[in-house]
Parts: sequence; structure tokens; C-alpha cells
Amino acid sequence: MSTTTKDAEQPRVMKEMSFLDRWLPVWILAAMAAGLLLGRFVPGLNTALEAVKIGSVSLPIAFGLLVMMYPVLAKVRYDETRRIGADRRLLVTSLVLNWIVGPALMFGLAWIFLADLPEYRTGLIIVGLARCIAMVLIWNDLACGDREAAAVLVAINSVFQVIAFGALGWFYLQALPSWLGLPTTSAEFSIGAIVLSVLIFLGIPLVAGFLTRILGERAKGRTWYEERFLPRIGPWALYGLLFTIVLLFALQGDAILSAPGDVARIALPLLVYFVVMFLGSFLFGRAIGLNYAKSATVAFTAAGNNFELAIAVAIGTFGVTSGQALAGVVGPLIEVPVLVALVYVALAMGRRLFPGDATVPTR
Repeated sequence: MSTTTKDAEQPRVMKEMSFLDRWLPVWILAAMAAGLLLGRFVPGLNTALEAVKIGSVSLPIAFGLLVMMYPVLAKVRYDETRRIGADRRLLVTSLVLNWIVGPALMFGLAWIFLADLPEYRTGLIIVGLARCIAMVLIWNDLACGDREAAAVLVAINSVFQVIAFGALGWFYLQALPSWLGLPTTSAEFSIGAIVLSVLIFLGIPLVAGFLTRILGERAKGRTWYEERFLPRIGPWALYGLLFTIVLLFALQGDAILSAPGDVARIALPLLVYFVVMFLGSFLFGRAIGLNYAKSATVAFTAAGNNFELAIAVAIGTFGVTSGQALAGVVGPLIEVPVLVALVYVALAMGRRLFPGDATVPTR
């Protein structure tokens, strides 16, 4: 099916990537290494980071996520979200991929690769239930996906997260294994903690980004806002990303470095999951007639996971030193470099699979 006329009328121009963007995989790997070294060799760092929190939310990590998400959400043209919301094909596709295909695939991979390791298996299933509401905005932006569509899909995922996370946890940890004659896992999920996580990690930067766009354009106009203001705040998204990665890996540095074999076993199904979900979603988007920008957005929102929430749930339910928590921490260890690589895959596939599509980046 060809790209619709309406989609083709919305060209996207990709400027040359900045020095920071071009070397993003290097910075991310460096941030991971720095976090692991800090967690391993700085006495009392983990205790200090764990102490600075409200409820189950780590304030330093919350700060990093807010800094990371605000510039991306400030870029969204909110006056175009009605157009995205009216695209039922896009919305239904995203909902099915995120809340049916994704959790089911992770459940299957967890049992295939970790059948003899119940703690890691449970942690992996929890990761599959936590749909991405944060870093997907970064990957989508780098791949020149549809920014407005990403914002709408992230908002929908956040609502579903609050409503469905506990029920899906019960289904995949208790009901489905019982039906299949497999061992079950008992876990109590705090709906309040999930709501608080969504409100902090998404609600605050979303409101701030919306108000910045509205007030900025009203005061100075869209040209000034997009050509002068946004370039100044844009790099802070990646600064926040790197800061968050350092903290997350510092918190579980000892566990990761002391059990490399276990980390490798957890990493394998995660790698399969990210690649299969991304490529399958990207190609499915093309098959049903979505343009490049929307196909990339659907693929990244389906492949990414909210590891912050998964880690918080695992720690709150099973403890900070549990195997479930370690599985949650291994999530970003694999997700970040793999999805960065998939940004380049999306850009390359776009030029091959979407000839004549105005939303395909030219660089």
C-alpha cells in the first residue's frame, strides 16, 4: 500500500547530526562503564543514591529523566496531535504491538531462555510488561520518526500502564503459567507506585513541554521558538540520558560485575526481543501503508521498555538485591546500545523500503 497523500505532504528535513549525536553510542558505552566503576569502587555511593528518594522514586534518577524528556517534549507541535489521534490504524497497531504482542513475546522468551532461573525469568517478564514512556522519545527523534505521533503513543502507553500493569502481571506470572502447567510467581503490585512513576517521569516534563511551546510561540512566534530556542535546549536531552545511565548502572554495578554469566543469560532473550519487536513492527507498519516516520515511531514505541518502572516494581516487590531487580537493570544494559544501533538501521531501511516517501530523512 502506498503512502497517503496527506502523509506525503508533511516533509521532514534532517539536519546534519551534531558531534554529540554522531558519537552517541560511544558516550552511552562510556556512561555505562562510568556507572559500573562508580558503583564498584566508590564506597557508600549506592547507599547515598538509595537514601535520596521519596517513596520508591529515586530523586537523582527522576532528575535525570526530567532533564532528558523535557527538551524532546518541548519540540512537539501539540497542535498536530489531533491529526495523530484521528489515525485509528496507527493507534490500533501500536496498542496491539505494545500490550498484546510485546508482553507475550517476552513471556515466551523468558521461559525459553530462563526456564531454570525463576528469579531472572520473573524479572524479564516484568520488563516486558513495562512499556516505554521515556527514552523512546530520544530514539524516535534521532531516527526522524513522527514526533507528534510518538508523544501521543507515549501518553496512551502511560495511561495503559496505570490501568493494565497489575492485571497483566497477574496474568503472565500466575494465570497463564498455571493454565500451561508451569510454576507460578506470586507478586503484589503497587498501583500507587506505578501512578507516581508515570506522573513524575512523564507528567511533569509533558506539562512543562506543552507550556513552553504554547507560551514561547505566543511570545516570540514559531520561527524563533524552533530555530533559536529549541537548538539551545536540545542537547540537554542527551545530557540527561547519559546522567541517568550512569546512575542506574552505579546502583547495580556490583551485581553486574560479580555475575557476568547470569548477565549474559539475561541479555540473550532481551537482544532477541528488541530486534524482533523492532523489525517486525517496522515492516508491519510499512505493510499496512504507514509512511516511514510513523513506521519508525510504531517500531520504537513497540520495541522499547520502561526499565525505570520495571526496576522500581522489581525492587519494591522482591528487594534491591533480588534476581528480579538484576534482570531489570540488565534491561537498559542491552536496550540502550541495541536501540541506538536500530536508529541507524531505521535510517538505512527507510531509504530502501520507502522510495519517494517525503518523511524519509535525506541524510
